[in-house]
Amino acid sequence: MDAKLTGGSDRAHALALFAAVIEQGSFSAAGRQLGMSPSAVARAVDRIEARLGVRLVLRSTRALTLTAEGRAYLQAARRILADLDDAEQQIADQGSPRGRLRVTAALSHGRLCVVPLLGSFASLYPDILIDIALTDTIVDIAAGQADVAVRFGPLPDSRLTARKLGESGRVIVAAPEYLRRHGTPQVPEDLFAHNCLNFSFRRSEPVWPFVRDGKAFALSVRGNIEANNGETLGQLAAIGVGIARVGAFSVAEAIAAGTLVPLLEAFNPGDVEQIHAVFVGGQAVPARIRVFVDFLASHLR
Repeated sequence: MDAKLTGGSDRAHALALFAAVIEQGSFSAAGRQLGMSPSAVARAVDRIEARLGVRLVLRSTRALTLTAEGRAYLQAARRILADLDDAEQQIADQGSPRGRLRVTAALSHGRLCVVPLLGSFASLYPDILIDIALTDTIVDIAAGQADVAVRFGPLPDSRLTARKLGESGRVIVAAPEYLRRHGTPQVPEDLFAHNCLNFSFRRSEPVWPFVRDGKAFALSVRGNIEANNGETLGQLAAIGVGIARVGAFSVAEAIAAGTLVPLLEAFNPGDVEQIHAVFVGGQAVPARIRVFVDFLASHLR
């Protein structure tokens, strides 16, 4: 907050001061942070209210309470100050990309595909601080919760910029030990006699797609375990629990090691999920975001 108060216009100074008051919870705490007396902070807030002609904060001996107008002003202040920081960061980035880069990715794909790349990226750009969060929860990029999100599947319409990083096919797999005990499916219909592990986040009846003689069809399959990510399903398949249909990236190492075996490849419909980097685009994209997305695009394809 102190950096935002050095230089700049009086209006930016007022925005930063008001945000500091609310974040600190009192005039005295904000004054300590800003190097001002509590009375000077209070007078500054009075001047903001006088200029706007509305009450922003209700004062009491115990707390400061925002009015509806105060909440709107605080939201706008934070947004404007963040935009100012981004603009200054973008200009400073031109020589050498720097600053905190907040990245979010799905648990499985992030752990298996994104995290292994971060060391190389950090070596190339030592002035960028990478803040990575792996979660299957959708993070709101437009609201500033992260700078870049790596996402699977179709994207909803939005004002965000999406750059394709690659795509992942799907594969049906089982452990050799499971196949010795239960037999190897030769045609899709053989799956009816097997324990088929499924994703838990699909509301419709679980179906696996296939193709035969150029014609697509799907079969409803059943199993006794569901999970919310492909890595877990692949692990369950690898220990012989059942058969899983998952993203190829999540089981590539297990297939290479022989702990999982691809099944029914002659009937694989070749469906893929596209992978995108999603971020706030436009001419003001900070260099740290631009170089990171470029790096992902060149390494994940």
